[in-house]
Amino acid sequence: MTKNNLVIILLLIGFFASIFIGLSYGPADLSLTELFSHNNFDILRLRMMRVLLGIVAGAGLAAAGCILQAVLKNPLAEPYILGISSGSTLGAGLAIICGISSQVQPLIAFIGALIATMLVVYLARANGAISIHSLILLGVIIGTVLSGIATFLISISSSQALHGIIWWLLGNLQIYDIKLLMTVSILVLTSIAVGWIFSQDLNAISIGEEEAKHLGIDIETIKVILIIICSLITGAIVSACGIIGFVGLIIPHGIRLIVGNNHRIVIPAACLAGSIFIVICDLISRAIMPPVEIPIGVITAVIGGPLFIILLKKYQRIRQ
Repeated sequence: MTKNNLVIILLLIGFFASIFIGLSYGPADLSLTELFSHNNFDILRLRMMRVLLGIVAGAGLAAAGCILQAVLKNPLAEPYILGISSGSTLGAGLAIICGISSQVQPLIAFIGALIATMLVVYLARANGAISIHSLILLGVIIGTVLSGIATFLISISSSQALHGIIWWLLGNLQIYDIKLLMTVSILVLTSIAVGWIFSQDLNAISIGEEEAKHLGIDIETIKVILIIICSLITGAIVSACGIIGFVGLIIPHGIRLIVGNNHRIVIPAACLAGSIFIVICDLISRAIMPPVEIPIGVITAVIGGPLFIILLKKYQRIRQ
């Protein structure tokens, strides 16, 4: 058995263990027998939806991070670097302030994410090619502008709308609409599968664009496809559970240190690790101060920051 196969097996064990733990714990103190009884079906259903959203969000953010770091050749690239989250936040903020139905708010947030990404990609094109440096710079600038507009909306909002926007910003996995969950799951998982199909192209691009061109790879077309895929993933996730940081940054780094840079292995391994990370962080968010639930974005930031520093130091020692 190779090292990478062993890693995948261990991740699968951790994946199923995290699902079991995520379903077992909640505000209602129930044994597994009680949880699976007919009387508590609604509680089980809510926990299953929450865990499924955590799995989808973790896998999507981790996969998007892997893809963007390869395409942009930037180890700090992550799913929110292109202003996607800022576009989603602005869309959600507008929907909340205008009193639009909660069922429609995710759609507006998703549209905001797509518009922001399309604008960044359009402005970054020059002479028929996408400039990586311009793409990153424009993503930061446009994201900052959209965040500023969202902050302005928050500052003039009523107290009720303000609470909704802030809760959205901090991240939350609780979802009640099964149709929304299924839509987000299908979109994210399909996008991950498409991204994995381009694994060999990502491997070639990671080595160098000139080498990739010599292999007959249409670099610019693949860049656009993969950036759109990452935008779809991130926009869908943000529309359902808000902004959850650090997952797309630390998970790809950690997985690459273990399994190497072959994206045929990196992407599925990162999806499993990202799912485990989000489900465990959600469990922590519910366990620290029951019955109060801490936003999951706070937990991922508190855990993700120190983890990234550790990974960065280890990576520096390896490169020396």
